Amino acid sequence: MADDKNPKSSKDEVLDLLSEKAKPSRRERQRQEAAKVQTVDDQKKAALDLGIDDDAPKKRAVRKTENSGKAAFTSISNKLEEKSDADFVAATTTSPPASPAPPASESGESGESGEEEEGESQGNVISIKPPIIVNDLAERMGEPPFRLMADLIKLEVFVAANQAIEPDIAEKLCELHGFVFEREKREKGGGVHKEEEVFVEPEREAEAPVEKMAYRAPIITFMGHVDHGKTSLMDYIRKSKVASGEAGGITQHVGAYSVEQGDRKITFLDTPGHAIFSKMRERGADVTDIVVIIVAADDGIMPQTKEAIEHAKAAGKTIIVAINKCDLPAADPMRVMTQLMEHGLVPSEMGGETECVKVSATTGLGVEELLDLMALQAEVLELKANPTANVRASVIEASVKAGRGATATVIVETGTLMIGQPFICGPFAGKVKLLADDQGNSVKEAGPSMPVEVLGFAELPNVGDSLVGMDSERAAKKLSAERLEERRKKRLVQPRKSRLEDMLKTVAGGGKSQLKLVLRTDVQGTAEAIKNAILEIESEKVEANFIISGAGSINEPDVLMASSADAIIIGFNVKVDGKAVKAAKAEGVQVKLYSIVYELIDQVKDSMLGLLDPEIRETVIGRALVKQVFKVNKGRAAGCVIKSGRVSRKAHARVLRGKQPVFDGKMSTLRRHTDEVDEVKEGIECGIRLGSFNDYEDGDIIECYTLDKIDQTL
Repeated sequence: MADDKNPKSSKDEVLDLLSEKAKPSRRERQRQEAAKVQTVDDQKKAALDLGIDDDAPKKRAVRKTENSGKAAFTSISNKLEEKSDADFVAATTTSPPASPAPPASESGESGESGEEEEGESQGNVISIKPPIIVNDLAERMGEPPFRLMADLIKLEVFVAANQAIEPDIAEKLCELHGFVFEREKREKGGGVHKEEEVFVEPEREAEAPVEKMAYRAPIITFMGHVDHGKTSLMDYIRKSKVASGEAGGITQHVGAYSVEQGDRKITFLDTPGHAIFSKMRERGADVTDIVVIIVAADDGIMPQTKEAIEHAKAAGKTIIVAINKCDLPAADPMRVMTQLMEHGLVPSEMGGETECVKVSATTGLGVEELLDLMALQAEVLELKANPTANVRASVIEASVKAGRGATATVIVETGTLMIGQPFICGPFAGKVKLLADDQGNSVKEAGPSMPVEVLGFAELPNVGDSLVGMDSERAAKKLSAERLEERRKKRLVQPRKSRLEDMLKTVAGGGKSQLKLVLRTDVQGTAEAIKNAILEIESEKVEANFIISGAGSINEPDVLMASSADAIIIGFNVKVDGKAVKAAKAEGVQVKLYSIVYELIDQVKDSMLGLLDPEIRETVIGRALVKQVFKVNKGRAAGCVIKSGRVSRKAHARVLRGKQPVFDGKMSTLRRHTDEVDEVKEGIECGIRLGSFNDYEDGDIIECYTLDKIDQTL
């Protein structure tokens, strides 16, 4: 009853906000607050212990259900019941009681999840692959993440729930919660890897459906000897003046043109006729459908004409012969036809299959007949292509143009080339930025057999490469990187080891001299032709070595490269940049510019000869026998009689004693009696003194000789 009269006990006074107990003074309150101050670790511990008394015997805050063994939290109401007495419980009855934890038997979901966890953990064994994330480990153990984090803090490991821990730490955690940790090793090469994409060049279409095939313009190539009128005939057909713009009046590039004949178009290729442009003529024969061999009626078949016939036969192309310059008085078409038969081309007029047309590029004689014959041959060949196939084109010529960069003239073989089309050309990728026809007009697309100039190359392509369309720019760049890497690996071959013979040859001066060159031309094909022509110069004493060769103007880096390599810069139909001119003067680099190809080749040959030192030849002109040795004021002199030839004071001389030379040098004195003479002939006595030599003996032979310089040849 005492408790009923005085319902407020000591604990009730703490919880009762209406207590009538006197408040402590300000100083007492400060002392109480100071006593309550805790360290950071104590605060963390207090926050994670959820009000558990450290002095009381520790009980497991998480219990496992009977069915699954999965841990379940004890309700807060149970905690309060464990810590409070009867008065405290009586005080708390005024508020709604907390709902008790659901019994383990009624928790169906808990049982199901427990079976899953047991399957993953194999009973009390937890197997997990690194990295070990706290959240994943807590899920396997059936514990809340913050419980594991509290244990980690006790182990002095501070991590977040989404961070990884070391396997040994995970093993300790498992031991604390009654599990056995088993580390699962990750297989070599396992894990998440990004699949490597492989890009390949689209293959050439073997056979297209008949309904997709369409007629295309024939590609006709003019070939023949230099100055036989190929470009002049092309100018008459196109009503242009290309030949007048060529240096020296000879073609030095491959030109591609499109001409309308009636309701059809014809694509023409004009190839150079000079001897060094053999590769250009060979490429022209490969991409063409019909080859027109131009032969001058007054000249007949020449070396490059024979070569053109061989290229056309090797490529298996239809051949038409145009006998040009038939308007000249010295023209003899019958002689030309007879020469054609010697090379396996029998004219149709003589019962053969080769069509021959007599034409004149000056008057226009027979030009219409030639065009009609070309159109007829094209109809017979039934030339078709698929304009919807993947685009593929052949590079005819390539150059670097100011303001445009690397450009190339191509002829489309299949498909349709459009602006924005990504492509791969050799090892270089690109994207079509601009298309221009043979007249310089911009076009949006180019179909089969159409010659166009393409702008959009990453690097200058090689002449003869195939331009192939790709599905995406990314695929083109990836394939380009693979090809460039493969080409780089080929260049990084094992260096050649030194041999004793090579070292001895170098020491003896028997190695070849090198003419180092930097070559720049207006187009890539010309650079290739000039380089091959110079490398084909046969010589056992000197050779050409190209430091750089390619298309483009001569710039400052070219000059610096030539300066470091002690090379000469050769430019063909190109200009020298302003900075390059200043650099060439400062570095002392020689720059030679040419516009006619055979002049360039001749100058290079002269330069190669200039590297060769003249050959020194020795010629014996006389011998003298020493009869007596005399003492003179400054040493000794030999009294001699000329046995053969003559002795000259300006020549060289050597002293032979028993066929062994004992002195070799210039003659200082030659006297007859007391007079100085320039020459003494056979049978005459004289006095001879050689430089500072004084060791003369009776019977020595003084041999007199001259040294002659003779220019060497390649």
